[in-house]
Order: sequence, then structure tokens, then C-alpha cells
Amino acid sequence: MSATLATTLFALLVAAAVVKSDQDIYIDGQLINGWQNWGWGTVVNFAATDLAIGSSSISAVSDAYAAVSLKSPATLSSYAGIKFDIAADPASIQLSFQGTADDAQSASIPLSAISTAINPTTFTTVIINFCALPPNGAPLGAGAWDRVSWQALGSGASYHLDNIQLLTSIEVAAEFLSAEPITSDYIAVTTKGDVDFGTVTVTLNNQTIAATSHDTYVPPDTPSRTITYLKLESSLAPGTLTISAGSLTASYSLPPAQQGSVTTSVTTEISPLIYGVNWPPSASYITQLGVTISRWGGNAVTAYNPDGDFTNSGNDWFFENRVHGAGNADEWMGWVKAAGSQAMMTIPALDWVAKDDHSYSYPKSLYPNQQKFDPYKTDAGNGLLPNGSFVQPAPDPTSAYTPWNTTAARKWLSGLVNKPEFVFVDNEIEITANTHQDMHPELMTYDEELRRMVEYATLAKEVLPETKVAAPSTNSWWFYWTSGVGYSDNAAHGNVDFLPWFLGQMKTASESAGKRLLDYLDIHYYFQPDVTANDDATKALRLRMTRSLWDPTYIDESWAGSNVQNHQPNGAAIWLIPRFKQLIADNYPGTKFSISEWASTADADITGGLVTADVLGLYGRYGVDAATYWTNPDAQGPVGLAFWLYRGSGTYFGGSSVQVSLTAENAADTYGVYAATEDDKLSVVIINKDTKPLALNLSDVPSGSYFIRHFGGASGIAKWQTTVTLSSSQYIVVPAYTAVFLQQS
Repeated sequence: MSATLATTLFALLVAAAVVKSDQDIYIDGQLINGWQNWGWGTVVNFAATDLAIGSSSISAVSDAYAAVSLKSPATLSSYAGIKFDIAADPASIQLSFQGTADDAQSASIPLSAISTAINPTTFTTVIINFCALPPNGAPLGAGAWDRVSWQALGSGASYHLDNIQLLTSIEVAAEFLSAEPITSDYIAVTTKGDVDFGTVTVTLNNQTIAATSHDTYVPPDTPSRTITYLKLESSLAPGTLTISAGSLTASYSLPPAQQGSVTTSVTTEISPLIYGVNWPPSASYITQLGVTISRWGGNAVTAYNPDGDFTNSGNDWFFENRVHGAGNADEWMGWVKAAGSQAMMTIPALDWVAKDDHSYSYPKSLYPNQQKFDPYKTDAGNGLLPNGSFVQPAPDPTSAYTPWNTTAARKWLSGLVNKPEFVFVDNEIEITANTHQDMHPELMTYDEELRRMVEYATLAKEVLPETKVAAPSTNSWWFYWTSGVGYSDNAAHGNVDFLPWFLGQMKTASESAGKRLLDYLDIHYYFQPDVTANDDATKALRLRMTRSLWDPTYIDESWAGSNVQNHQPNGAAIWLIPRFKQLIADNYPGTKFSISEWASTADADITGGLVTADVLGLYGRYGVDAATYWTNPDAQGPVGLAFWLYRGSGTYFGGSSVQVSLTAENAADTYGVYAATEDDKLSVVIINKDTKPLALNLSDVPSGSYFIRHFGGASGIAKWQTTVTLSSSQYIVVPAYTAVFLQQS
């Protein structure tokens, strides 16, 4: 044997003997192997004995959005997953992974999406596979992941953790995850591993139906889950459907068809700019979700200083200066536009912007008796006394800020290499006495807000004459109608509600300037009902409150419907889109309507995705001119999938919304149907908001070959198939909690 061969064999034997083992993170009383707790806002006991496996566990009591956050001395890339025991209310916590070197952040995983067995009184063992994260099976992906966080949601959380361990391998068992009826004669089967489709049987009303063919699709972003479509030899019909596949048995009561019709001759143009988000994270994200417009906005941009890219967090995070997370605004617009999206840029319109990347407004040395201090910068306070009132006196703005005015803004805008298609005049300026109390403690009045809007709109039109100006980006229903001062300000202006008054004043200012100073009336809209819970009643409320966007008979199920404080006709009904279209027609005709912040109220829950799909359909039907979601939803999560449904990967819903008529009285509460045409192709989106299957008879929808994509249902993941044949439109089935897109091939 040669020396070289002997050395090689010895090295192989040593490598075989050194097998990487699972790594313990927490066992009985302490973190081990160099792990540290980088959590915040949480009282932690690493040796709790009130509930434990073995001698102790970690007990945690977290404030709202606080966390136990465990940091590894090395990356997790060589491990297959993480295992832990947990006792918690599954509706109160979400799990996520971070990379501290590159500030990477995974999508948040609701504890409720991991296991239905998790409860607050006993431990449940959880295994998270890094190649198939709940709830949709997406991989964690490559990255310098070195931190895992158990984070409380908005109501805080009390919970226990034990036996936390990194795993070197995870055995993936072959499994049928779901099997559901869809369209007229298909069964959509979701699987993992190598299953045997020979075990699948389908019976309808006790009669076996054979599958004549099947087509399998592996989603590129969730490859751990496979979608197979079984085409049945006969069509679905009302009655009892049973599907058996391996150990899975699923039964469905297929209902009689709800009646509806599509009239392609009655159309409304759909603005492509309704499919926008705030802060898209990458060019690939824009392409994947079909993002048409991207907004640089939010509270922090009020203090954005382009000379250094500094900003201030305001009351979102202890009034601290920092370098803006998106970097340089000009460069940001450059890559956003190169990716195929238009750019919305916000111009600061107050008197100050951040002066550096480290100062803050409420040091403990000057204001020792504050309600809270930054756990990572313990001298920086939140500017509030323990009773919730503002500290006095107000801080000197120069401690954190440098002056800003139209001269500074002119210099910045004139030097832009990448010109925005839209300019917004500040952000939610009416509540700046709260969000930016350190630099503008005075309550914002009608007159001051108008003055600032006119000054910066005039500047924008001079420097960027092709750019559209949008304002005033008002934050909520309450402030559509009054100012930061309140209703005494209305009284001082003839009892005219704020936004109608603002529109009239901008019309007058535009006439004086000889040019239009306001192209888009811009608002932010967040649903007013409290939907912080996630029980069945709350989910149903979440799904029907989209009626506030269009329905004059829908009395809002919140304070807005019971404590009317405006001077609007039918003031208890929000009736948002038609109301604002009429306000514009009455006060400044020709102005367009945009909603630059809105949200589902539950981004990680399937109902949040269905709400989003419903809203995007309504924006098209009722003619909203532009809209951007707050903020950038997870591309594989329910909200991201709603955008993908309409625009993903180059397949578009259509440019002309066509009339859809539904006969059911409660249709808007339990389902939605939207239709559009483009290049003589019909597209239909059907959203089943109910917990049971929906069947539709849609007259004037032709049979034939259709591209189909959908998300939701029992498996809760995206599915895609390009060659479905719709044999009849008289009985189209949509599974529970599912949104379906169909487009004529």
C-alpha cells in the first residue's frame, strides 16, 4: 500500500468516526454550548420548576411583541432543524429566525400553524424542519442564521420552553396532507414524500369515481410539498364526497350551487397600480408577486435626511436616530424601477430631520422618570411618564435633528438620478404631535397642514414636473374628518370635515399657482374593528369587514359605526371607495384616489390572505387608482399569495373589470367573485370565505382550458396548474378558506 493511499484511508476512517451529533441548547437550568439570550421585554427564569420536563424549564413572561431570543455562537447551516418542548397559548406566540451578520429575517411562523396540540398547561414537542417551515413548507434558505426567537404577539404571552435542541437529521415520512375538490371535476392532492397514488379512492354519493389522469406540480418556493391534480371521469355534484388516500380520509358535503353571472360587456378599467407594497425587499420579490408600485413611506421617513441617509424612529422606537434601513433613497428608487415597479417617494415636510445615526431625544440623564427605556440603549427613553403623558419640557430638537426646509428639499430632489413617478408630502402629518412629539409637540391644525402640503407640493411640481403629487396620507377614519386639534378646528372652518375642506383648498391653491398641485388624494385605511383575537367569530368578522370598502348598507362593526363624529351623509357606514370618489367629484374633480397604506389585520393567518384577495378584487372593481400594502408581506405567506394570485410571475388578472352578479343575499360575507378581461381572455377570481366548500353556477363563463392557481384550503399552501379543463361552469367547487384564479388559456 502506498503512503498516499494509506494517508487517504486514515483520513476517511477518521471522518467516518467523527459524526456530527445533535446540539443541545437548553437542558435543565441553563443555556449551553455558548448560546445566549438576546431577548427583550421579557421576564425569564431559566430554572423554573412550576412546569418542567426533568428538573426545570424556561419560563417567560413577555410584553407585547417582546421575545425570548436565543443567539448561537455559530450558524445553524449544518443542521436539519430545531426541536423543543413548549407550553403556551398557540394564538399568542410566533417563531422566527435571524442572521445577525447580515440582519436577515425569516418569515414569522405562528405557533398555531405548527401544531393544533400545543396548549398552555402541558408540554408539546415541536420539530421545525429547516427545509419545510410551517405553515406552507417553504425552506429557511441559505443564510447566516444564528438566532431563533419566540415572540409574543400584541397581547403579550406567558409560556414555558424546555429541551431545546438542534437536529442533524429529520426523517420525512411520506404523507397525504390534504385532498380537496376543485373546479368542476378535479381533486387537488397535497403530499410530502413519495406517496402511493394507487391508494386514492374517490366516492360521490356512494358511487366510486375513477381518476382518468393526474398532473403533478412542485412549487419552486415550497418544494417540500407536491401538488397533484386528479381529473375525475365524471363531474362533481351536490352530495357527500369522500376521498381516501393512504391514512388520510377526507369527507365533504358539496352544497347546491349558488347562482351568479358574468357580463363582459359592462367594464371598469383596473388600474395596474393597485398591486403595490411598501418596501419590497428585492427585485425578485417584485417579479414573483407582480408588484407594480413601491412606496418609500412610513413614520420614519418624516425625519429622513438624504445627506447621510439618517432617520429617526419616532415613537415607534424610543425616538432614536439611525441609518435608514433601506439605505439611500435615490439608489432604492433605482433598483425598484429597474425591477419593473414604479416608485413612490415621500418628502419630509416638517422643520427637522435626523442629524446623525446615533442621537436620541429623551436621555435618562435629562428625563429620569420615563415609562420605558430601550433595552439595548438604556439611556434612551420613550418620552412618556409612567402615567402615559408626555414628559415636560419638550426636548431641544437640535439634540437629535438638523433643520429642514424647502431649500434643502429642492437641493435633494434636484440632484436625484432616479426620478420617482410619485411624490408624497410627508406621512400621517396630522398625528405628528404624537409620533414625532420630540420635534413637533404642537397639535397639527387644518391651516398648518394645508400650508405644508401646498409648500412642498409646489416645490415638487417645480423640480419634478412629470411626477404626480399625492397628499395628505392621512392615517385613519377619525382624521379624515378632523385635525390633531379636534372638532373645535372643524368649527373654526365652518364645520366642514377636514378632507373635503382640504380638497377644496388644494383646488384653490392650484388655480392660483396655474398648475395642478394635487394629483392623488392619498389616505391610509386600516379596518376599525378589533380583530386581535383569532377565534372563529373574529375570523368571520375579518372576512366580512371588507364590505366597509364599498357597501353603503354595511354599518361598521366598530366605534366608527356607533359613535359618529363626522358631518358625512350616512356617517355610520364607512363606504370608503364610493364616498371618496364622490368627495373628489364634489370638491376637486379630476383628482385621483390612492390608499398608500392598508393591511389584512392577520398577515400570517389564511383569513388575512383571503381578506387581501378580496380587497384587491374590490380595488379593481370600484376603481381605486393606486394602493400599496403595509408593509412587505411574506412572499410565501397568505397575503403574499394573494398578490401572487392576481399578478405573480407574469400572469395577470386583467385590465378591465367586468360585471359579476350574485344572487345570494349573504354573498359578500361568505364569498367573493371577481372577473376581468385582457386580450379577449376572461379571468375569474373566486374567494371562499367560509369554513365549508362553495359551489357556483356562473353563467356566461365558457367551458374549456384554463390556467389555474390557488391558495388556502386544508393544506394552506400555494398550488398551481396550467392545463385544467373546466368541463362546465354550472358547478364550480372552491374548497373552504380558498382563493382560486382561473384564466382562459
